[in-house]
Amino acid sequence: MERIFEVFATLYRFDELIRWGGYAVLIAIVFAETGLLAGFFLPGDSLLVTAGLLATTGEPLNIWLLIVMLSAAAIAGDSTGYAIGYHLGPRLFRRENSWLFHKDHVARTQRFYDKYGPKTIVLARFVPIVRTFAPTLAGVGKMRYRTFLLFNIAGGVGWVAAMTLAGYGLGRLIPDIERKLHWVIAIVIVLSLLPIAHEWWHARRTRVSSDAS
Repeated sequence: MERIFEVFATLYRFDELIRWGGYAVLIAIVFAETGLLAGFFLPGDSLLVTAGLLATTGEPLNIWLLIVMLSAAAIAGDSTGYAIGYHLGPRLFRRENSWLFHKDHVARTQRFYDKYGPKTIVLARFVPIVRTFAPTLAGVGKMRYRTFLLFNIAGGVGWVAAMTLAGYGLGRLIPDIERKLHWVIAIVIVLSLLPIAHEWWHARRTRVSSDAS
């Protein structure tokens, strides 16, 4: 088990990445995760939690500045994704599957819209992959921008504040927790994947029931 977490620590050295790039790398990644259709492989949740945690360890990061700057980056990213979908339309999703794009990701996001409507913009922030395609699908569907922007702001601020303050709280509550950062990252990754696992399980049950009938 310990070796598994060592692999996580090797692949996701977020603390070193943040120390190297500071606010600039955080802003770039948060923006790209929702502003670019290739952003689904970027570590948004884990990175934000790590940034909040490092803000308690003497690193040159201010928790309130983090929340303001990264909320702005998240909102700008979603708005960019919306604009891409609005101007390019459905043909954007007709391209072939690749390691950067898969039609199943779009279908999964569409199921969220079918279930939650415009609230998907907020809820998707907390679901990897779905948050990458949600703003673009809103643009393709010509959702009113005023409506989109309202949910975008609520989702962007809520997501950034929740993730960074969670890390900040852990850092204040548990001394030297940065030494066990790989445990924190692993837990955040598992928790962030639970909604996807639940949605996949529900879709599979529905498909099996349809086939049986």
